[in-house]
This record gives sequence, structure tokens and C-alpha cells, in this order.
Amino acid sequence: MKFFLKIITLIFFTLFNNIVYANEKIAFINMNQILIDSNAGKIATKELQNNHKENNDKILKVEESLKKDEIDIISKKNIISKEEYEKKINDLRLKENDYKKKRSLLMKNLEQKRLKMTNNFLKEINPIIADYSAKNSISIIFEKKNILMGKTELDITNEILKLVDKKISKIKLD
Repeated sequence: MKFFLKIITLIFFTLFNNIVYANEKIAFINMNQILIDSNAGKIATKELQNNHKENNDKILKVEESLKKDEIDIISKKNIISKEEYEKKINDLRLKENDYKKKRSLLMKNLEQKRLKMTNNFLKEINPIIADYSAKNSISIIFEKKNILMGKTELDITNEILKLVDKKISKIKLD
């Protein structure tokens, strides 16, 4: 009888031990959407796009100038001496190398600005998310890109977006 009672008790605890009622509240958020759709994010993105356009305009002007110089040198090939031609070709190559370095530097600076903007945005939005989490008793907030499937009721992106628009007017790019 004792053996039978022990087996029933063991079966009871093993079968019903897996049932857990969690009181932890979770949610997920789409940070990219907040960055793109928030007023501050739109302003910062537009500023970065303008900066990129200015850089492209500078690059195109230098490219056109280099092409004109190349055409000019090629057209004078038979007129000028061989030494002078070689000198002009070398000068053109130096200009091209300088142009490539400047273009690379401009692109690198633009990427650094984009990273700084994103980091500054995250620094400013983290307290807003933490406050929202505390007020709504949310234990865990996941990034939407890391979630395979979830209930749409757990998505708090729109609520956070409204709070961000109220509290953040501009994102620092520098």
C-alpha cells in the first residue's frame, strides 16, 4: 500500500508540475519603425539624406573635372612632348587618387553620422521605454526583428511612437 501511494504521489507531481501560471508580462517593439516614423527620426533622416546629396554633388563635380582633364590630356597627346604628356598623366593619377581618398572619407563620415544618430536616438528612447515598462508592469520587451511570431496585442510600437513624438523633438547627429 505504501508503495502504491508513493507511485501515485510521484505520478501526480510529475504530471502536474509542468503547469505554470506566469504573471510576467512581455511585449515587443519595432525600433526601426519608431526611428523612421517618429518626427525626430524623420528630421534626422532628412538631414542625413541632404548631407548625402551634397556629398554626391561634390563627388560628381570632381569626377566631371577629372574626365575633362583626361580628355584634354588625350587630345594633346600628339601635340605635346612625351615627357610633358607623362607628367600630365602622373598629375591626373595623383588627382584621381586624392579624389578616391576624399570620396571614401566622405562616405565614412556619413556612415559615422548615421551610427551616431542611431546611438543618440537609442539613448534618448531607452528612458521612455523603461518608464512605459514600469507603468504598465511589463517585465520583458523584445525587439520585433528577433521574434518569429507573436500576438499583435503584444506590439507596443505605436504607444512608444506617440510617447517619443511627445518627448523627443530632435536627435543629435554630432
